[in-house]
Amino acid sequence: MSIVLENKGIKTAAFYVPPFVLREGEVVVLFVYNGSYFYDAEMYLKNIFCGNIKHENVTVHKKMTFVDFFRESNFRAVFFPSTVNRYLKNPVDLTNPFLVKLFEDKYVTRKTKMNKLGGTQRKLLNLYVTLSKTKDIVFDLAGQDPRGANLTFKMVKDAVKDGGSAILLDNFSDMQEHASKYIELEWNEGYVPPPKAKFKF
Repeated sequence: MSIVLENKGIKTAAFYVPPFVLREGEVVVLFVYNGSYFYDAEMYLKNIFCGNIKHENVTVHKKMTFVDFFRESNFRAVFFPSTVNRYLKNPVDLTNPFLVKLFEDKYVTRKTKMNKLGGTQRKLLNLYVTLSKTKDIVFDLAGQDPRGANLTFKMVKDAVKDGGSAILLDNFSDMQEHASKYIELEWNEGYVPPPKAKFKF
């Protein structure tokens, strides 16, 4: 299995990410811990893993893509809300496991408005769209209940086992037993971000 990403250790003023290697077919779970700093730490790390921020101890051998959240302006959400069909565009592989699982819900059709979907349903759509373009992803399970998060993780693991790879930036430790590799981010004891300042690493 070829190497997708090598991390020799990421040290900041706030935390330390121990070394790990991501290979094809693997899903690495990086447990960031749940708390007020999770989002900022997640965005910082996904930018490193996706190559948007260069880090001397991280080598990205294959480009990785973050599975981003669906967003639309308030104006569009009110007057021209996006539908599943518009978000998917064409061509669409309706045999894809992510879409099969999505459309198992009888209340979800291609005409359903995106803002009417639940957290797991949105994540399944985001994953389908991203994985249709690349097999190497960075993702999270934000906005999902434990059952949906577990389902999503297992589906990603199955999707990348034949040539893809994934890094899960997680704020709960539930996925440890299912991961190819499980890494815990180590927060520096007593770290407090500067008052009234944007959280920085």
